[in-house]
Order: sequence, then structure tokens, then C-alpha cells
Amino acid sequence: MDAMTKQEILLEKKRVITVQGRDKAGRPIVRIVGKNFPARELGGGGHAEAALKGYVRRRVTPAIGDAEFVVVYMHSGVDRRENFPGVGAVQTAYESMPAAVRERLHAVYFLHPGLQSRLFFSTLGRFLFSSGLYGKLRYVSRLEYLWAHVRKGELDVPEAVRRHDDELEQRPLMDYGIEASERCGVFDAASMDTTASLHSLRCAS
Repeated sequence: MDAMTKQEILLEKKRVITVQGRDKAGRPIVRIVGKNFPARELGGGGHAEAALKGYVRRRVTPAIGDAEFVVVYMHSGVDRRENFPGVGAVQTAYESMPAAVRERLHAVYFLHPGLQSRLFFSTLGRFLFSSGLYGKLRYVSRLEYLWAHVRKGELDVPEAVRRHDDELEQRPLMDYGIEASERCGVFDAASMDTTASLHSLRCAS
């Protein structure tokens, strides 16, 4: 296999996409941390998309092997200036996988979705993105609901994600866009988000 590019090495250094742990059914987990996505450093002109596709091909797909798998996407703290397009990483990573691998994707757990993402998916998501991914994405509003599906001790949760989860617990109106985060520049990157089924694991609706 050919060597990784500088952009792919950067993705590996930032730990944007890693394969670690298993869900409750024993499926391997592909973890994507939106806040770690170095959009500004990767630059424009399609460099970010090319880096993601190459990294998935060289590192992620071989690690998955022939097994059925799940994706955990952590949207916590995505910043427009640094991490845009944020959730778009899920779609790019998905579409860069061979068809046989995509068919083995069981679910995508979208942790800490914002109100803009929910609205975007409910109005335009199913028209803009592939039905294969649209039907597999599940909203998870808190870490405690993720542990119902993923083995808690096997998934590394960044400290920033844990802090955001604590903040949501203390200020629940943030889930509905009524109260803003104390951090400046937090961006709910809906305009470039991936697809979703709009099933909330908190409200079962």
C-alpha cells in the first residue's frame, strides 16, 4: 500500500477517526471526533475530502475487516472556524468505503446533535444524502444513552466531550437552542452534515 500523505498523517495525529472498542453486540466501533477535524490546517480545494478518503482507505477499512461495525460521531464543540464541515466527515468517510463495507455498517450514533442539525435533517436530509446512511443514523443526546449500545469501558471519550455533556446536564435548554453554550464560536454544522434517521435515543420518538 502506498504511503500516507501529509494531510492523512495530520488526521492520524489529531485522532479524528479511530477504530476502538466494541458495542454491546461485539461490533467494532469507528469513532469520529468532529472537534478534532483540522479543517483550517487541511486547507480548501478538496484537500480535506481527499485526506479523509485516503485515511479511511488506508487505516479504517483494514481495521474493520469483514465484520459488521458501528460509527460513533461526537459532534460536541464543533467550531465553524476550525472544524467546518464537522459532521460532513461522517458522510465523506462513509462514501469512501467500498460498497461491501458500507453494507456492514449497522448504525451511526450521533452524539450531542444541535437543534440546527435536527431541523436540517428533518427538512432536507433525506433528499440530499444516500438512503443507506440516512436510515442508520441515531441521535444520542447524552453519554449515558450511548452506553446502552456501546461498551463504556472500551470507548475513549475526549475530555471536551465529557465537559460538554456535563454542561448539557446543567443547562438542558441548550438541547433546544433556547440557551447558548458559554463557549464562543460553537457551531452546529448542519449545512454540511451527514444524513440522519431522526430517531432520538433520549426521547424514543
